[in-house]
This record gives sequence, C-alpha cells and structure tokens, in this order.
Amino acid sequence: MSFRPSLIIPLALAAALILPEGARAENITLLNVSYDPTRELYQDYNAAFREWYRGQSGDDVTVQTSHGGSGSQARSVIEGAPADVVTLALAYDIDAIAQRDGGVAEDWQQALPDNSTPYTSTIVFLVRKGNPKGIHDWDDLIRDDVSVITPNPKTSGGARWNYLAAWAWALKQQLGDLSKLDDPAFEQEVAAAQDYARDYVSKLYANVAILDSGARGSTNTFIQRGQGDVLLAWENEAFLATEELGEGEYELVAPSLSILTEPPVALVERNVSRKGEAAERAARAYLEHLYSTEGQRIAAAHYYRPRNPEGVPAEDLARFPELDLVTIDDVFGGWNQAQSQHFGDNGVFDQIFRR
Repeated sequence: MSFRPSLIIPLALAAALILPEGARAENITLLNVSYDPTRELYQDYNAAFREWYRGQSGDDVTVQTSHGGSGSQARSVIEGAPADVVTLALAYDIDAIAQRDGGVAEDWQQALPDNSTPYTSTIVFLVRKGNPKGIHDWDDLIRDDVSVITPNPKTSGGARWNYLAAWAWALKQQLGDLSKLDDPAFEQEVAAAQDYARDYVSKLYANVAILDSGARGSTNTFIQRGQGDVLLAWENEAFLATEELGEGEYELVAPSLSILTEPPVALVERNVSRKGEAAERAARAYLEHLYSTEGQRIAAAHYYRPRNPEGVPAEDLARFPELDLVTIDDVFGGWNQAQSQHFGDNGVFDQIFRR
C-alpha cells in the first residue's frame, strides 16, 4: 500500500505549552488504556514524550499504561477505569465508550488527523521456521492438517480484524471485484458470495484450537506454548516475533488480500479534566505528539505503518510488504454495521462458533 501524508499538528502547539512567566512546573500522572500489542510501542513513546514535554512546558509527565483485549479495555473504561486517554484497536470500541457516557466526546474522530488514527497496520500470518505446513494464503487455513491460533472476537479488537480480513478474502474469491457489493445489479451474486464467506469462516474457526482474550495472549500461545501451525496476527506482532522474540524461528506470510487496520486514539475528557488544566493540556499533547516526526518514527520502529513517512528511516519503511488492502467501510459498511451483524449477541460469530 502507499502511505498517505497526514495533516500536520501545528507547530504553534509547542509555543502554547511554554509556561507563563512565574508559573510552577507540575508533576502529572496520566493513564493510557490501550490494547494488547502496543506494550513496547508505548513503553518507548511514553519515555520520549516525557522528555519532549518537559522541554516544552517544564512539567514532568508520567504516563502509566494498561493493556488488554481492546473490547475488554473499552468496557473497563465504561465501567469506571480512570483512563485519561484511550489508544484502542478499532473505532467501534471508542464509539462504545462515547455512546455509553464513558467520558469521550461523540465527535472524537474529528479531534485529530486521519480520524484520530496516527498509525495503521494490517493482518498477516505468522508461521514456524521453514513454513512446514506450506501456508501461503487464506485457503490454506481450512485444511484438515492446519491448526489456527487467533484471539476471541468478543473481547479482542485484533481478533475482529482477523475475522473480517478472512471474510473479505472469501468474498473476493467469489466476486472478483468487491465493488459489486454496492451494486444492486449483482444482488444475487453478492448473496451467494456472502454465503460462501460464512461457510469459509465457519471452517476456519473449526480449525481454531484456542481463543485467547487478546492478541498478545494468542502470540504467547503460539510462541511460548508452541501451540498451532499459524497465528493470525497484527503485522506489528508478527514482525516483533520474527525480529525480536524468536529471530530465525518464525516467518511472516503476507496473504493475497488483507484489511487496513486503523487503531484510533482519543481523550477521555471527563476523567482528565478532573485533574486540572495542566493535566488536560498534557493529555492532548500526548495524543497530538503521536503525529510528530518523533512519534511517527517510534511507531515505525515498533512495526506500525506511519501515517506520514517523512523523517522515518527508509529501512523501517522498506520492511512493510505491499498488500491488497480492503477497508472496513468499503466491504462491511463501517464498524457499527460490522459489529452488529458479526460480533453482537447472536451475531454471525456466535452462530458459527458455539463451543
């Protein structure tokens, strides 16, 4: 895929952070409630932001981070977890917080560029060294001799992306051109393709041995416990495994088609405003700085696709494979429709996976 430059956060932000004459520097603690695979990303980003923000404002900001399945994390905020910012796996989870009066503005996607998604990723396969089962594309995942590891779509945002990527591939096999999905002239053909996709995804989940609650749990099941032949993984998790967790022991396989995953970020205004103006300024800057050259470099270093590649080392950009990527809007009508149809109570996933 090609990278698309983002809108740039105005440089005036830095000037706005400078302490007024006579003001005292403050010690601020923020909580970032995030999803599973961002542990290493935010460990580095938090340290870099703390140094940068101290230089801009004089305030010392400590950012604590909570990780888990994206859906579970969203529910924790709805139920009262004191998040100041959320950095989750998909827009639906932040929408759920906003709609359930969890302290996020309903128009949160308009607060930052690219619908408040400072980096992207996609879904790939992770296989063991030498790819002993010869897994190359989605059709290989329903063979009788293949055991698949993927997390639970009811709790994990990454799992929902995995499921939808598989469904989109199946649709493409039948339709050839996914633009037919919106053309009334192909209504019968589309209905048949949807039936085919349902059957394919049913067979895929029949080969899933373990449904962990989050993406990192599935990575640990595959790597540390040695379960399964293939892991359906965020691209960044697959790179982490091949280049850091088990160099030479695993291989990344890019399927013929996948989905553009867009992990969004948002301010939990109700919570952070209670801490005062200095904390709210820091929290807003924390999210905005993700779009800076430094923020984009850190995202790419941790195997996320930066929105703006300017200033990112060429070797970090070169690692990302070219993929045919579909979007949630084009194939599934957006997250609200996908969630209701596939992942809601008694949705398609519940119907095909009753264990």
